[in-house]
Amino acid sequence: MKKLLMTTAVSLMLMWQAGAQQRDRQASKKVTMIQISTEKYTTFKVSDKVEVYRVTFKNQYNMDVAGHLFIPKSLERNRKHPAIIVGHPMGAVKEQSADVYASNMADRGFITLAIDLSFWGESAGAPRQVVAPDVYAEDFSAAVDFLGTRLFVDRNRIGIIGVCGSGSFVISAAKIDPRMKAIATVSMYDMGAANRNALNKSQTPEQRKQLIAEAAEQRYTEFEGGKTQYTSGTCHQLDANTDPVQREFYAFYRTPRGAYTPKSSSLALTTHPTLSSNTKFMNFYPFNDIETISPRPMLFITGDQAHSKEFSEDAYQRAAEPKELLYVKGAGHVDLYDKTDLIPFDKLESFFKAHLK
Repeated sequence: MKKLLMTTAVSLMLMWQAGAQQRDRQASKKVTMIQISTEKYTTFKVSDKVEVYRVTFKNQYNMDVAGHLFIPKSLERNRKHPAIIVGHPMGAVKEQSADVYASNMADRGFITLAIDLSFWGESAGAPRQVVAPDVYAEDFSAAVDFLGTRLFVDRNRIGIIGVCGSGSFVISAAKIDPRMKAIATVSMYDMGAANRNALNKSQTPEQRKQLIAEAAEQRYTEFEGGKTQYTSGTCHQLDANTDPVQREFYAFYRTPRGAYTPKSSSLALTTHPTLSSNTKFMNFYPFNDIETISPRPMLFITGDQAHSKEFSEDAYQRAAEPKELLYVKGAGHVDLYDKTDLIPFDKLESFFKAHLK
C-alpha cells in the first residue's frame, strides 16, 4: 500500500509538472514581443534613451491586443519596476496620442505600454471599428495581465492613462480591476454621456431616439449581408459651416500632424465607428460608482479651453478622495493629444512616482 501511494504521488507530480509546462507553453504563445524601429512614425517621437517593442497578447475573450512597449535603456531588467498603460482617443489608434504619452513617460524612467483597443488599429476584432465598451475596458485589464507577468515589472505598481474616450474606458476598467493602482485621464470624453446627450446636453431625447432607430434599422441591412455604414468621427473636408469642434479634430486627424491610417482601415474610415454598433454607448455609464475606485488616486487633466471639460468636471465631482482636477491654461481638447509643450508631463511624472512607489 505504501509503495502504491508513493507511485501514485509521483505520477500526480509528473502530471502536474507536465500540465504546468503545457500551460507555460500556451502562455508563451499568447505573447509576442519584437523590438522595432520607430523612424517610420511621424505622429510621435522616441528618444535614443528608449527601446520600443511591438507586443501582442490575449484579452479574456481570446482576442489579440496589440501595443507598443517602451522600455528605458538604462532600466535594470533583473529588478522590478513600475509601469503605465496608455489608451488612445476613441476612434484613433495607439500611434495617435497614446504613443506620445508612452514615449515621453518612458523618457522619464517608466516602463510604458500604449495599446490599440479591440476592433481598432492592429488589435483583433471583426467587423472593424465596432463599438464595444466592455471589450475596450477588458483590453486594459489584459494589458495589466501582460505587464504583471513580465519579470521586470512590479505587478503591484501599475498605473494607467486614458486619453479622450479612453479616459472613460480606463475608469470603467479600474472600477472592477484593483490592480490599476493610479488612474489619470486627459481630455476625457464620457463616451456614454457624449452619445446620449451630446456636448453641453444639446441633444434632445427625440434626437437620441432617432439615432437609435437608424442604427437598429441598419442591423437588418448588415444581417442580410448589406453594406456596413459608419458614423460620427472627424469630417474629411472643411467648409464655411464646419463647427469649431470639428475643425479642432480635423486639424489633428486630417493633417500630417496626427494623420495615421492603420493597415486594417483606410483614410476614409479612420475615426468612424460602425453606425449599427455606436448606440452601445447609450448604455455606457462609466462614472456610476466611480467613488468605489477610492482609495486609489485619480487625476483628471483637461484644458481650461477644452470643449470636453464638462466630462472631467463631472467625474471629479463624483469621485472620492484622493482626487485632483488639473486645468491646463490655454489648452483646448485636442491640444493635449500631442502638443508636448502643453501636456503637463511633470505633473504626470510626480503623480505616478508618488502613487506607484
